[in-house]
Amino acid sequence: MSASTTDPTPGGFAAVEPTVRHLRERLGGRTPSVGLILGSGLGDYAETLAEAIAIDYASIPDFPISRVIGHAGRLRCGIIAGRGVAALQGRVHYYEGWPLAQVVFPARVLVALGCRTLIITNAAGGINQAYRPGDLVLIRDHLNLSGQNPLRGDNDERFGPRFPDMSEAYAPELREHALRCGAELGLTLHEGVYAMMSGPSYETPAEIRMLATVGADLCGMSTVPEVIAAHHMGAQCLGISCVTNLAAGISPTKLRHAEVTEVATRIRRTFADLLTRIITTVPEAPAT
Repeated sequence: MSASTTDPTPGGFAAVEPTVRHLRERLGGRTPSVGLILGSGLGDYAETLAEAIAIDYASIPDFPISRVIGHAGRLRCGIIAGRGVAALQGRVHYYEGWPLAQVVFPARVLVALGCRTLIITNAAGGINQAYRPGDLVLIRDHLNLSGQNPLRGDNDERFGPRFPDMSEAYAPELREHALRCGAELGLTLHEGVYAMMSGPSYETPAEIRMLATVGADLCGMSTVPEVIAAHHMGAQCLGISCVTNLAAGISPTKLRHAEVTEVATRIRRTFADLLTRIITTVPEAPAT
């Protein structure tokens, strides 16, 4: 059953619509076509946008506010090579206590603003033993091991179908485009399967062995809900993980969040060059 326009569900269409109207007024008619969700230690890329308008999450109606170190909590809307880009500097996470409908609310707002291409980034632990800290990995597929799904509950057909197909949640054409961009920059990009765990505790060595057995190359605590919600709305998604540490049992040292931000900072220039090349040359996604 579709929700009505008075549906009070957090993150539902009735909440997204007024938030989008509010942002359109503040953005002065700008219509971004590319959306970025920037993970831990990666948010500085948004500072490179030209003619940018910065809006704190706290001033956006119904927008959840991140409380994690390394997440600035701002929306920056600007231009890269003539293309409108809306970038989220930080995200909220399920482990912070937010329901998934709120976790994906910013992603839904970006798509509703006009971002038919969504690039979602994260800092991740490397399970595949070919990976090293600082490597960039294009997400080919995911394992949702959080125990939750952001589409649970009444479906609103204005967002998308009740049972969306997830065969190509990470658009193959976008991954191919990103691989070409990486090659042009002399970068070796991996492709892998990302496993989402609920967090906030890091995984145990036994859990990492299990994840490796079921086919995971990376693990983290984000991205999957946002991809599900954006794909549900018809957006094309590209996921990029920065391997900031080797996972528990693989790494010889205990895991620290500080290590995550340190490694993300170290590869900032490489990450920025890759994102800029992808954004400036990616074909416009068709409207649905």
